[in-house]
Amino acid sequence: MIHPLAYVHPEAKVGPNVTIEPFAVIHHNVEIGEGTWIGSHAVIYEGARIGKNVKIFNGASISTIPQDLKFKGESTETFIGDGTSIREFVTISRGTSDKLKTVVGSDCLIMAYAHVAHDCTIGNNCILGNSVQIAGHVVIDDWAIISGTTAVHQFSRIGSHVMVSGGSLVRKDIPPFTTAGREPLSFCGINSVGLRRRGFSNEKINEIQDIYRYIYFRGLNHSKAIELILAETPHSDERDQIVDFIRSSERGIMKGFAV
Repeated sequence: MIHPLAYVHPEAKVGPNVTIEPFAVIHHNVEIGEGTWIGSHAVIYEGARIGKNVKIFNGASISTIPQDLKFKGESTETFIGDGTSIREFVTISRGTSDKLKTVVGSDCLIMAYAHVAHDCTIGNNCILGNSVQIAGHVVIDDWAIISGTTAVHQFSRIGSHVMVSGGSLVRKDIPPFTTAGREPLSFCGINSVGLRRRGFSNEKINEIQDIYRYIYFRGLNHSKAIELILAETPHSDERDQIVDFIRSSERGIMKGFAV
Protein backbone atom coordinates (compact mmCIF):
# COMPACT_ATOMS: atom_id res chain seq x y z
CA MET A 1 0.00 0.00 0.00
CA ILE A 2 3.07 2.26 0.13
CA HIS A 3 4.17 3.20 -3.39
CA PRO A 4 7.89 2.63 -4.05
CA LEU A 5 8.23 6.27 -5.16
CA ALA A 6 7.01 7.55 -1.80
CA TYR A 7 9.51 8.31 0.98
CA VAL A 8 8.68 6.99 4.44
CA HIS A 9 11.23 7.52 7.21
CA PRO A 10 12.13 4.18 8.80
CA GLU A 11 11.15 5.48 12.25
CA ALA A 12 7.66 6.55 11.18
CA LYS A 13 4.85 4.40 12.56
CA VAL A 14 2.42 3.47 9.78
CA GLY A 15 -0.69 1.48 10.66
CA PRO A 16 -2.29 -1.32 8.63
CA ASN A 17 -4.07 -0.66 5.35
CA VAL A 18 -2.50 2.78 4.93
CA THR A 19 -2.09 3.98 1.34
CA ILE A 20 0.76 6.35 0.53
CA GLU A 21 0.82 7.56 -3.05
CA PRO A 22 3.94 8.30 -5.14
CA PHE A 23 6.10 11.28 -4.16
CA ALA A 24 4.49 11.69 -0.75
CA VAL A 25 7.01 12.29 2.06
CA ILE A 26 6.63 11.00 5.62
CA HIS A 27 9.21 12.31 8.11
CA HIS A 28 10.43 10.73 11.35
CA ASN A 29 8.39 10.88 14.57
CA VAL A 30 5.13 10.50 12.67
CA GLU A 31 2.23 8.18 13.49
CA ILE A 32 -0.41 7.30 10.88
CA GLY A 33 -3.55 5.37 11.83
CA GLU A 34 -5.19 2.44 10.10
CA GLY A 35 -6.91 2.97 6.77
CA THR A 36 -5.54 6.46 6.13
CA TRP A 37 -4.86 7.61 2.56
CA ILE A 38 -2.09 10.09 1.72
CA GLY A 39 -1.98 11.58 -1.76
CA SER A 40 0.94 12.41 -4.00
CA HIS A 41 3.24 15.26 -2.95
CA ALA A 42 1.71 15.53 0.51
CA VAL A 43 4.34 16.08 3.20
CA ILE A 44 3.83 14.86 6.78
CA TYR A 45 6.40 16.43 9.11
CA GLU A 46 7.61 15.33 12.52
CA GLY A 47 5.15 15.45 15.39
CA ALA A 48 2.14 14.48 13.26
CA ARG A 49 -0.33 12.12 14.95
CA ILE A 50 -2.84 11.15 12.29
CA GLY A 51 -5.89 9.09 13.16
CA LYS A 52 -7.73 6.33 11.34
CA ASN A 53 -9.34 6.65 7.91
CA VAL A 54 -8.01 10.15 7.33
CA LYS A 55 -7.66 11.43 3.75
CA ILE A 56 -4.83 13.85 2.99
CA PHE A 57 -4.83 15.10 -0.59
CA ASN A 58 -1.96 16.11 -2.83
CA GLY A 59 0.25 19.01 -1.84
CA ALA A 60 -0.95 19.23 1.77
CA SER A 61 1.66 20.01 4.44
CA ILE A 62 0.88 18.65 7.91
CA SER A 63 2.72 19.51 11.14
CA THR A 64 4.98 22.13 9.59
CA ILE A 65 7.18 24.31 11.78
CA PRO A 66 5.07 27.16 13.21
CA GLN A 67 5.20 30.55 11.52
CA ASP A 68 6.03 32.12 14.89
CA LEU A 69 9.30 33.93 15.57
CA LYS A 70 9.13 32.79 19.21
CA PHE A 71 9.37 29.15 18.18
CA LYS A 72 12.76 27.74 19.21
CA GLY A 73 12.52 24.19 17.90
CA GLU A 74 10.74 22.70 20.90
CA SER A 75 9.17 19.26 20.52
CA THR A 76 5.49 19.77 19.66
CA GLU A 77 2.74 17.84 17.88
CA THR A 78 -0.19 18.00 15.47
CA PHE A 79 -3.22 15.76 16.00
CA ILE A 80 -5.65 14.90 13.20
CA GLY A 81 -8.79 13.03 14.27
CA ASP A 82 -10.34 9.94 12.71
CA GLY A 83 -12.24 10.33 9.46
CA THR A 84 -11.08 13.86 8.71
CA SER A 85 -10.49 14.92 5.10
CA ILE A 86 -7.73 17.42 4.32
CA ARG A 87 -7.88 18.68 0.77
CA GLU A 88 -5.28 19.97 -1.69
CA PHE A 89 -2.52 22.31 -0.47
CA VAL A 90 -3.83 22.71 3.07
CA THR A 91 -1.16 23.75 5.58
CA ILE A 92 -1.39 22.85 9.28
CA SER A 93 1.35 23.98 11.68
CA ARG A 94 2.34 22.12 14.82
CA GLY A 95 2.19 23.71 18.24
CA THR A 96 4.58 25.95 20.12
CA SER A 97 5.57 26.09 23.77
CA ASP A 98 2.19 27.70 24.50
CA LYS A 99 0.01 24.58 24.05
CA LEU A 100 2.55 22.15 22.58
CA LYS A 101 0.03 20.93 20.04
CA THR A 102 -2.35 21.82 17.25
CA VAL A 103 -5.54 19.75 17.14
CA VAL A 104 -8.01 19.07 14.33
CA GLY A 105 -10.89 16.86 15.47
CA SER A 106 -12.64 13.90 13.91
CA ASP A 107 -14.86 13.91 10.81
CA CYS A 108 -13.79 17.40 9.75
CA LEU A 109 -13.47 18.71 6.20
CA ILE A 110 -10.61 21.14 5.61
CA MET A 111 -10.97 22.39 2.04
CA ALA A 112 -8.23 23.35 -0.41
CA TYR A 113 -5.68 26.05 0.44
CA ALA A 114 -6.90 26.50 4.02
CA HIS A 115 -4.33 27.27 6.71
CA VAL A 116 -4.52 26.22 10.38
CA ALA A 117 -1.80 27.90 12.42
CA HIS A 118 0.05 26.76 15.54
CA ASP A 119 -1.74 25.95 18.81
CA CYS A 120 -5.23 25.95 17.28
CA THR A 121 -7.93 23.59 18.48
CA ILE A 122 -10.64 22.63 16.01
CA GLY A 123 -13.48 20.43 17.25
CA ASN A 124 -15.28 17.52 15.61
CA ASN A 125 -17.47 17.73 12.49
CA CYS A 126 -16.17 21.17 11.51
CA ILE A 127 -15.87 22.50 7.95
CA LEU A 128 -13.30 25.06 6.84
CA GLY A 129 -14.04 26.32 3.34
CA ASN A 130 -11.54 26.99 0.57
CA SER A 131 -8.72 29.39 1.52
CA VAL A 132 -9.93 29.91 5.10
CA GLN A 133 -7.03 31.34 7.12
CA ILE A 134 -6.93 30.50 10.83
CA ALA A 135 -4.31 32.40 12.86
CA GLY A 136 -2.58 30.98 15.93
CA HIS A 137 -4.26 29.98 19.21
CA VAL A 138 -7.78 29.96 17.73
CA VAL A 139 -10.45 27.64 19.18
CA ILE A 140 -13.28 26.41 16.97
CA ASP A 141 -15.92 24.28 18.67
CA ASP A 142 -17.80 21.26 17.25
CA TRP A 143 -20.02 21.53 14.15
CA ALA A 144 -18.84 25.02 13.17
CA ILE A 145 -18.77 25.93 9.46
CA ILE A 146 -16.37 28.64 8.30
CA SER A 147 -17.10 29.62 4.71
CA GLY A 148 -14.45 30.28 2.08
CA THR A 149 -11.76 33.00 2.27
CA THR A 150 -12.64 33.88 5.86
CA ALA A 151 -9.75 35.09 8.03
CA VAL A 152 -9.80 34.48 11.79
CA HIS A 153 -7.73 36.66 14.15
CA GLN A 154 -5.37 34.98 16.60
CA PHE A 155 -6.78 33.98 20.02
CA SER A 156 -10.37 34.18 18.73
CA ARG A 157 -12.99 31.58 19.56
CA ILE A 158 -15.87 30.35 17.42
CA GLY A 159 -18.66 28.50 19.20
CA SER A 160 -20.36 25.24 18.30
CA HIS A 161 -22.93 25.08 15.46
CA VAL A 162 -21.83 28.49 14.16
CA MET A 163 -22.07 29.45 10.49
CA VAL A 164 -19.68 32.18 9.28
CA SER A 165 -20.34 33.87 5.95
CA GLY A 166 -17.72 33.68 3.20
CA GLY A 167 -15.08 36.41 3.06
CA SER A 168 -15.58 37.41 6.69
CA LEU A 169 -12.97 38.95 8.99
CA VAL A 170 -13.35 37.40 12.44
CA ARG A 171 -11.92 39.78 15.04
CA LYS A 172 -14.24 38.96 17.95
CA ASP A 173 -15.55 35.72 19.45
CA ILE A 174 -18.68 34.23 17.87
CA PRO A 175 -21.14 32.69 20.35
CA PRO A 176 -22.62 29.21 19.72
CA PHE A 177 -25.66 28.50 17.52
CA THR A 178 -25.38 31.77 15.58
CA THR A 179 -24.72 32.93 12.04
CA ALA A 180 -22.19 35.70 11.44
CA GLY A 181 -21.61 37.94 8.46
CA ARG A 182 -21.32 41.50 7.11
CA GLU A 183 -18.44 43.90 7.79
CA PRO A 184 -17.68 44.46 10.58
CA LEU A 185 -18.70 40.93 11.52
CA SER A 186 -22.11 40.96 13.17
CA PHE A 187 -24.84 38.73 14.54
CA CYS A 188 -27.12 37.65 11.68
CA GLY A 189 -29.47 35.39 13.60
CA ILE A 190 -29.61 31.79 14.73
CA ASN A 191 -28.18 29.01 12.56
CA SER A 192 -31.64 27.45 12.42
CA VAL A 193 -31.00 25.52 9.19
CA GLY A 194 -27.89 23.86 10.59
CA LEU A 195 -29.55 23.14 13.92
CA ARG A 196 -32.54 21.44 12.24
CA ARG A 197 -30.19 19.32 10.16
CA ARG A 198 -28.56 18.15 13.39
CA GLY A 199 -31.80 17.20 15.08
CA PHE A 200 -32.65 20.28 17.15
CA SER A 201 -36.41 20.64 17.59
CA ASN A 202 -38.29 23.82 16.70
CA GLU A 203 -38.97 24.30 20.40
CA LYS A 204 -35.26 24.17 21.22
CA ILE A 205 -34.40 26.55 18.36
CA ASN A 206 -37.02 29.00 19.66
CA GLU A 207 -35.48 28.78 23.14
CA ILE A 208 -32.08 29.68 21.70
CA GLN A 209 -33.61 32.59 19.74
CA ASP A 210 -35.23 33.91 22.93
CA ILE A 211 -31.87 33.89 24.71
CA TYR A 212 -30.17 35.88 21.97
CA ARG A 213 -32.94 38.49 22.04
CA TYR A 214 -31.65 39.47 25.49
CA ILE A 215 -28.12 39.78 24.16
CA TYR A 216 -28.70 41.58 20.87
CA PHE A 217 -32.16 43.20 20.80
CA ARG A 218 -32.90 44.68 24.21
CA GLY A 219 -30.15 47.29 24.50
CA LEU A 220 -28.55 45.58 27.50
CA ASN A 221 -24.90 45.23 28.35
CA HIS A 222 -23.73 41.64 28.51
CA SER A 223 -23.67 41.44 32.31
CA LYS A 224 -27.27 42.60 32.60
CA ALA A 225 -28.36 40.39 29.70
CA ILE A 226 -26.86 37.32 31.36
CA GLU A 227 -28.48 38.24 34.67
CA LEU A 228 -31.91 38.38 33.03
CA ILE A 229 -31.31 35.24 30.96
CA LEU A 230 -30.55 33.25 34.10
CA ALA A 231 -33.56 34.73 35.92
CA GLU A 232 -36.18 34.61 33.18
CA THR A 233 -35.40 31.73 30.77
CA PRO A 234 -35.69 27.98 31.47
CA HIS A 235 -32.55 26.09 32.36
CA SER A 236 -31.01 24.06 29.53
CA ASP A 237 -27.62 22.87 28.37
CA GLU A 238 -27.81 25.32 25.48
CA ARG A 239 -28.52 28.24 27.79
CA ASP A 240 -25.56 27.33 29.99
CA GLN A 241 -23.34 26.94 26.94
CA ILE A 242 -24.21 30.42 25.66
CA VAL A 243 -23.79 32.05 29.08
CA ASP A 244 -20.48 30.29 29.79
CA PHE A 245 -19.16 31.26 26.35
CA ILE A 246 -19.92 34.96 26.83
CA ARG A 247 -18.57 35.03 30.39
CA SER A 248 -15.30 33.38 29.37
CA SER A 249 -14.74 35.47 26.22
CA GLU A 250 -11.45 37.35 26.42
CA ARG A 251 -11.77 39.23 23.13
CA GLY A 252 -15.44 40.07 23.53
CA ILE A 253 -18.24 38.76 21.35
CA MET A 254 -19.35 40.07 17.96
CA LYS A 255 -21.78 42.97 17.92
CA GLY A 256 -25.37 42.98 16.79
CA PHE A 257 -26.22 44.24 13.33
CA ALA A 258 -27.06 47.94 13.20
CA VAL A 259 -29.61 48.75 10.49
